[in-house]
Amino acid sequence: MNFISIEYAVFFAVAFVGWWGLSALRPSFATDGGRLLASWPRIIFLLVMSYGFYAAWDWRYLPLIFGSSTVDFFLARIIANEPSASRRKALLTITVVLNLGFLGFFKYWNFGVENVELLRAWLTGTAPKTSDAMRVLLPPVGISFFTFESMSYVIDVYRGDLPAHRSYLRYLLFVSFFPHLVAGPIVRPRDLLPQLEAVPSLPSRVGAEALFLIAVGLLKKVVFADQLAIHLVDRVFDQPERYSAIEVLAGVYGYAVQIYCDFSGYSDIAIGSALLLGVRFPPNFDAPYTSSNLAEFWRRWHISLSSWLRDYLYIPLGGNRGSNLATYRNLMLTMLLGGLWHGASWTFVFWGFLHGLGLAVTRAVERAGGKSAGKPKRLLPKPVGVVLTFHYVCLAWIFFRAPTFDIGTRVLKQISTGTTFHPNLPPIVAALLALGIAVHHTPRVIYDRLRAAFAALPAPAQGAMLFVVAVVLHEAASVKAVPFVYFQF
Repeated sequence: MNFISIEYAVFFAVAFVGWWGLSALRPSFATDGGRLLASWPRIIFLLVMSYGFYAAWDWRYLPLIFGSSTVDFFLARIIANEPSASRRKALLTITVVLNLGFLGFFKYWNFGVENVELLRAWLTGTAPKTSDAMRVLLPPVGISFFTFESMSYVIDVYRGDLPAHRSYLRYLLFVSFFPHLVAGPIVRPRDLLPQLEAVPSLPSRVGAEALFLIAVGLLKKVVFADQLAIHLVDRVFDQPERYSAIEVLAGVYGYAVQIYCDFSGYSDIAIGSALLLGVRFPPNFDAPYTSSNLAEFWRRWHISLSSWLRDYLYIPLGGNRGSNLATYRNLMLTMLLGGLWHGASWTFVFWGFLHGLGLAVTRAVERAGGKSAGKPKRLLPKPVGVVLTFHYVCLAWIFFRAPTFDIGTRVLKQISTGTTFHPNLPPIVAALLALGIAVHHTPRVIYDRLRAAFAALPAPAQGAMLFVVAVVLHEAASVKAVPFVYFQF
């Protein structure tokens, strides 16, 4: 059920009316502090809607998300009440093994089988062949996201950072809540579970903010991401030899804009949808291409994933508490596994390697430059750092986007030719690419003022502006909706 489809609009209308219609019911009981909890009918309704949303992708995987959520909920309760440290660790190991086992089987089994066969063929000098009987079904959509969310809950309970939640149904809803279910953001239990306990509200200012976010997200996706994908990026990465160096370079820049507009657009729609249901998600992007180094880029790009990798992988590995060599090892391992998280392909692992290498070099250079006022000295003017960081990120994006190393190296080879003819780069596409980059670099304060101005408008004026956005989307939309990039992860 694509966020940009009519089906989702109808689905969300039902969810919105049902959720707020049931909010008129008297809350069921109060907490020790006297705060009223949301009524059970409303929770059950939204849980059913969320499972229905997931079933629209593939109903066969409903037992997986239900089963993993159930196991994690009860294991966390047992861990919270277990006095023995060794038993607590054993129970945590069980939940980690189960979650990563599900993820590994469904997402990486085929990848493992293929590589074992390639190794066997190389050792024996025969042609590789893999029986279809050895393959599993396509991985469940969103498995990387809901697995990380549920596993982080148990880890937080084990660490003592979070008490075990009392409500089984609310926990099931936390994992399956449809706005973030299939492509994030990865929402922490401490951020979402308390909101599911509270009585929801929707002030007009918040509702206007939600509609603004959804409109911006749709424009990012349909006008920028889809148009650049269809008219430039997909063509260049299919057959780079057919294009000049400047056209291929434009395709690489186009992919940088596409993936940002696609994924941040999805996040905007998800955050806006949740806001309309009285739930606020943390932000997931903050103009990442304005970063002056790679460490800053990862503080601004896919914030929910980068912070998850930091808190549940990098820091447990030792973070920067050991020697420099250990720190660089931890950075590299974190980014290699982060690359593999994105997909079962060596190109994703190489993408992670490039980012791990870049982060290690960034740290080494900063340490060599010393500090000023408690912060690393800036060795280059900020504009130079922004340009260098953007181009390094684009270099890594080549292998993230390319289906094979062969395609990635062919893209680089074609860029190296230096040819400048550009009949396949029409002015409208070039203008869209330039506008996408320019808008990305627009100061945040301007965006905040636009959002505030929209929220301050009377309802008829807001409706008129949303109607204009709908007309633009209708004119820009392709015949068939283009799937969001991160659905595959």
